[in-house]
Amino acid sequence: MRKAMIYGVAVLCTLIPLQAEAQSGTNITALQGLAPVSVLPQAAEGRAALSANLTVTGDIQSGTLKLPLLLPFAEQQQLALRDCFITDGNATELADGLGSRLGDIYQAKARYTDYKTFTNVAQSVADLLGYTNNVAKSDSNSGKFFFGNGTINGKTPVSETATAIFTARGGIPDVFGKAYDRPAGSQGADAYGNSRPFQTLPYLYAYRGTDYFGRASHSLDWLRGPNQDLTDSPSYPSGHTTYGYTEALVLAILVPDRYQQMIARAAEYGNNRIIVGAHYAMDVLGGRTVALHAVAHLLANDPAYVGQVRKNPAVINEMSRATNAAVAITDYRAALDAARADLTAFLQAGCGDTVAACAATDTGRFRDAAANEALYSATQTYGLPVVHPQTANRVEEVGQLAPEAGYLLTAAFPSLSLAEANAILTETQGPGGGFLDDGSAFGVYSRLNLYAAAGRAAALEARKQALRQSAR
Repeated sequence: MRKAMIYGVAVLCTLIPLQAEAQSGTNITALQGLAPVSVLPQAAEGRAALSANLTVTGDIQSGTLKLPLLLPFAEQQQLALRDCFITDGNATELADGLGSRLGDIYQAKARYTDYKTFTNVAQSVADLLGYTNNVAKSDSNSGKFFFGNGTINGKTPVSETATAIFTARGGIPDVFGKAYDRPAGSQGADAYGNSRPFQTLPYLYAYRGTDYFGRASHSLDWLRGPNQDLTDSPSYPSGHTTYGYTEALVLAILVPDRYQQMIARAAEYGNNRIIVGAHYAMDVLGGRTVALHAVAHLLANDPAYVGQVRKNPAVINEMSRATNAAVAITDYRAALDAARADLTAFLQAGCGDTVAACAATDTGRFRDAAANEALYSATQTYGLPVVHPQTANRVEEVGQLAPEAGYLLTAAFPSLSLAEANAILTETQGPGGGFLDDGSAFGVYSRLNLYAAAGRAAALEARKQALRQSAR
């Protein structure tokens, strides 16, 4: 099991050049967006949200809170155990969201044979996933120690620019540790702050099962070691959730016929981090927001997000790419188009029909649209109380505050204009006033409901296609 720890180090090493001396510009943007968590203790609304965060997390972890899961709770726990292993090199653990037919075809080709050796369906897909994941992961990872103890790595102070994020709003680090009586370095706490639920909950439900490779495992193996030791790894935001939403979004955009199902899989993946005891509801919401924000800016070909050299996770694959091969994407949309063409050809060859036809033949757990929607809705805010009343009852115009967000839809449904996509995101946005929804552009991403938005976007695209056909 030592290999699991080696794999984790290999992935993180690809990000060290981006964080060793100072946070990158994209990191700073993400830290500013995530920073409302740092002022929660200052007001009654924030303190109520912190209290609810611990309660909701504990109730989900124990199964007391009956969320509309897609599996019976005992089976969901087992999936949560398998989901602990991050398949970020090829997104294969998430690919069951493509449906029983397409998912099987994808997973038969893209697989992990051990903790650091994996294959991909096509090099273009591998490069797109690798670059996208490392951009989002860098933004997410930059928050771990920053919100834990105001450092880069637990010890090295952050830049003056990053420090100003706290001072400008009067924020503090280690909000969760202090709120839940486990301040940094105290007995049983994370040495660097923001102790995790398995360290703060009054009761933790631990259980046995099998891991991603089918080997005997235990939930504590992924919390306290040896598979993964999170005892001194600050909780906020959830890196697993960032990965889950990032790579699920990529697959959703590459296979638009399964967009909603892939978003449901992302929601399930994030929720599984609560079930296993690794994260709070707020961690999951923070990780989701980072992912949506980063992917949207990539789709917009924002110069701050493209044109950099990002290393893939350590990989030995059948295409003979060098281990830790560097990927530089200067035109993200072109890379996306190339990956879609290759993945579409691969899936059609495997299923012997169009992707749309094969996508419709789903007998898996994502076959029920109503169940998928219920799961996503339940994880939209986790029922946490309003922190920002000024946005709670206000419709936030996505096109004005975060115009690039519309690319999350237009990249999958190209007949839509950016204005139409942003209008849909505005009309379908989830409840406002959450702990991140402070009126900022980043806060808008925290309330996007991509599940509902994708359904409306697909319907509009279908109407447009019908009109074009009738006009011929």
